[in-house]
Amino acid sequence: MRHLLFAAAALAALASPASAETIAITGGKLVIGDGSAPIEGGTVVIRDGNVVAAGAGVAIPANARTIDASGKWVTPGVFAGFSRLGLSEVDAVNGTNDKSGGKSGFSAAIDVAPAIDPFRSPIAVNRSAGVTRAVVAPEAAGNIFAGQGAVMDLGSDSDAVTKARVFQFVELGENGAAAAGGSRSSSHLLFRAMLREAQDYATGRNAFDDELLRAEDAKALQAVLRGEQRLLVRVEAANDILRVLELKRDYPAIKMVLVGVSEGWRVADRIAAAGVPVIASALNDLPATFELLGATQSNIGRMKDAGVKVSIGMIDDRDSHQLRYTTQYAGNLVSLQKVPRATGLSWDEAFAAISSGPAEAIGMGDRIGSLKAGRVGDVVVWDGDPLELSSAPVAVFVDGVEQPLGNRQNRLRDRYRTPQEGSLPKAYEH
Repeated sequence: MRHLLFAAAALAALASPASAETIAITGGKLVIGDGSAPIEGGTVVIRDGNVVAAGAGVAIPANARTIDASGKWVTPGVFAGFSRLGLSEVDAVNGTNDKSGGKSGFSAAIDVAPAIDPFRSPIAVNRSAGVTRAVVAPEAAGNIFAGQGAVMDLGSDSDAVTKARVFQFVELGENGAAAAGGSRSSSHLLFRAMLREAQDYATGRNAFDDELLRAEDAKALQAVLRGEQRLLVRVEAANDILRVLELKRDYPAIKMVLVGVSEGWRVADRIAAAGVPVIASALNDLPATFELLGATQSNIGRMKDAGVKVSIGMIDDRDSHQLRYTTQYAGNLVSLQKVPRATGLSWDEAFAAISSGPAEAIGMGDRIGSLKAGRVGDVVVWDGDPLELSSAPVAVFVDGVEQPLGNRQNRLRDRYRTPQEGSLPKAYEH
């Protein structure tokens, strides 16, 4: 019996969450992530998976595991403001690509959460680069409404979804026009008509005409109409941005976020006046399409100067795989401050644009994105300035749990970096 009780106790200990640990990271250059300046010799304390204190002169609990970060930087985990992470392994291989609803016929009802695969190899790659959370958006497939996106964490466990159905994603601009029959006018008409059908659905089945929306799609849009779920609108050109702001005026309850916004600088005052946050592509500066004719690397800096709440996302920019570039993009915006006649961001603003900024844009700033008390314990310790290419994480915590920094790519690198004569790998033995 004694052996059975001991075994039960051992199993209970194994089942206890690793986040129950108390950790104090001390002595580093501490970045809160809210746009404030770094704190020299700061301390952050994590207990039960959450930040309980961060700043200068923070008391260290007696039972804490202490990590000395002297000479290093300590920051919130990078929060990727827009991605398709976990939805695709190889984009060109249909069996590994779950970014859209495909030919299902559903639109707004699509929920990406069940398709987010925590075992996809890009997750470990980006985690080892300091990315701890990501906005995951669906991709449109034959309709302007792509479906409902989620927020995920990049922890090494099998429970990746932080929160499902955080927002609805809709494509306007050139992509929306193509989905609506080839006309911007038709895309705006379709947008309004689909919202009207969703309103009709709310009044009762007898009033509902399912010509444009299936019942499940209409049901999914109710949260958007009530302002309970963000509406992320992909739009790039200045005129398209203005037309979207008109839609917000007609539907004041909708909590809208603009995504992409490459020509936002042209109408930044109007975006700021509307109080609509932006998740923008950081470095678009080439006219790859007609709606990007006014693209400039100064876009984010100019919008910020105009009072727009702007953060960084990777919209159609290797967004299934390379979220690790987020810190490089933020760093480039800092460097842009030194280029004559260009407008970038200060270091503090740039880091906030990849941490608290996107969290606030999607309505989760009270839970993630910074090292304020009560936020989740997503912390990264860097060997240098995190916005410099030469820097790398030496420790990553997600929900207060220290994460492995290895991944398949660096294991392959190590395996073949110094090839030796001898037996071939097993794959070559037959």
